[in-house]
Amino acid sequence: MKHTIERITAMEILDSRGDPTVEVTVRLSDGTTATAGVPSGASTGKYEAFELRDGDAARYAGKGVLKAVRNVEDVLHPLLQGYEVVRQREIDVAMLEADGTEAKHKLGANAILGVSLAVARAASMAAGTPLYAYIRSLTDFSDRDFVLPVPLINVVNGNKHASNNLDIQEFWIIPHRAATFAERLRQGSEIFHALGGLMKSRDMDTDLGNEGGYAPNFPNHAEVFRMLVSAIKEARYEPGEDISLGIDAGASEFFDTETSKYALALEHEHFTSEEFMEYLTKFMREYPIRALEDPLAEDEWGAWQTLTGRLKAMSPSIRLIGDDLFVTNISRLQKGIDQGVANSILIKPNQIGTLSETLDAIMLAKKNGYATAISHRSGETTDSFIADLSVAVNSEYIKTGSTARGERMAKYNRLLSIEHELYGEAR
Repeated sequence: MKHTIERITAMEILDSRGDPTVEVTVRLSDGTTATAGVPSGASTGKYEAFELRDGDAARYAGKGVLKAVRNVEDVLHPLLQGYEVVRQREIDVAMLEADGTEAKHKLGANAILGVSLAVARAASMAAGTPLYAYIRSLTDFSDRDFVLPVPLINVVNGNKHASNNLDIQEFWIIPHRAATFAERLRQGSEIFHALGGLMKSRDMDTDLGNEGGYAPNFPNHAEVFRMLVSAIKEARYEPGEDISLGIDAGASEFFDTETSKYALALEHEHFTSEEFMEYLTKFMREYPIRALEDPLAEDEWGAWQTLTGRLKAMSPSIRLIGDDLFVTNISRLQKGIDQGVANSILIKPNQIGTLSETLDAIMLAKKNGYATAISHRSGETTDSFIADLSVAVNSEYIKTGSTARGERMAKYNRLLSIEHELYGEAR
């Protein structure tokens, strides 16, 4: 039985920060309906696909997305009506051609992505297939087994993700040793609560930032690492053995393009690329840090190349992750591969705009030995699509915030459900 697209509708909803975003619903000829919510970033790379906002100061301070909603209903619905829903790539290509711009400036990546994700979910529902299994069928991924990712759990938020004094925007705990995702999540939750207890004992603020991590002020960045190590021990785990640390520096946010220096307001310091690399590697020698995301600015290719070599010499197991550097874009990723830059890529579907383009970036990374980390955004919905995506491609990592806030837990809980579905109680 052919399942064709009968109707595509959209509406303006609010994300986890209270800002507008797009939600798309696809209805098929057999009555199947599927909905997808589109996330939105706060710390965004300048090479990301274009997020269409209304610019009307009278509504949501100009952040409304009614233009994107209209583009879904007035342009993409008539364009795609009658398509077989299983023709994901044809559908995605048709939308890209209708937009006709490199960064999706005409229709908006938020409009296009909502349709792309809702189409995939509708196809999986019509086929009676789990979403993760359906997504895998869209790739040339040959592995028959499904592997659950290691979570990069953002327990302390800073910079664009919080209203505190931290320049580095994410501090992670990484439960890498446990055999199951359920155990990794349990360990992360226990350490998260232990960290909160330590903060309370020091009269520190335990309110949460955009991604669910604690967001107090600190005297310096080193103190965050010291507290994380203490929390890991408090939860009865061994730092470096059971649990590693990681950061998303978000370095483009504090890189001064005029002086070519990294300005850390908290440290009252301005670092050259060489000095900032040393600043970070000093932390890595003192603490069990095994993953760095965006430790350098998005156009500093030479410095990235230097740091890649240094970290490889320090330990081949260290993950150097490009986010603003690669923006889920195969052209930028290929440049990194050609130049020997980084060894991992962060994958955010809304950085590129369609599921097909997202899968292309993942497959290019895998074919060249780059690890993948499927990622949320700071402005999230309760849509758990990225959980299924991470399992579909056996992603090494997933990043979806701390073990708090419903929009973050929706992804974690979906992964628990997938693991139970695949392996039951036997694990």
